[in-house]
Amino acid sequence: MNRKRLQKLTDTLTKNSKHFNKFEVKRLIKLFYTLVGETTERPGSVTGLDRNAFRNILHTTFGMTDDMIMDRVFRGFDKDNDGSVNVSEWVHGLSLFLRGSLEEKMKYCFEVFDLNGDGFISKEEMFHMLKNSLLKQPSEEDPDEGIKDLVEITLKKMDHDHDGKLSFADYEKAVREETLLLEAFGPCLPDPKSQMEFEAQVFKDSNEFQDVTS
Repeated sequence: MNRKRLQKLTDTLTKNSKHFNKFEVKRLIKLFYTLVGETTERPGSVTGLDRNAFRNILHTTFGMTDDMIMDRVFRGFDKDNDGSVNVSEWVHGLSLFLRGSLEEKMKYCFEVFDLNGDGFISKEEMFHMLKNSLLKQPSEEDPDEGIKDLVEITLKKMDHDHDGKLSFADYEKAVREETLLLEAFGPCLPDPKSQMEFEAQVFKDSNEFQDVTS
């Protein structure tokens, strides 16, 4: 990408970015094109990160291992549903992913957990996600029973209107009372250590701002 285009893209995306400054946006754009270059056979043939490339980044950079959750995070980034994350979706998505306010993160996590997009997290969805993220250790009892119990306990704690499913209002109220419930159904945000390492690596040397346009 030539200097002029990079500058223009940086300006546009910085305007729309709540949580990154111009230097950081430029760094993220450069990282994006490096990653895209690594995943495509023919340079310039693809303009985004497909599902596999993106999941690979979630796994290697942010330590995510849950297939279902990684898939949902990909959908959260891929706003236009075209099957790949383009550069503006990348910057916008990372803005929330790394530095979003509690409000933004609640909305994002709720969308990740609402598997069928109907505006509620149902018992079945909770069961799927918890089963997916908890079945790591073999045990004597029927694991499904334990997970059903966990779903009931979670509902008891979070379902404020007692309709047997979680609306966003239920979820928001529960998370405001107990922030740990933000990721109640699976890790869909980077852990603080991965986040710090990523930012330290990508945003290092902000004093060399003059040189990054080259």
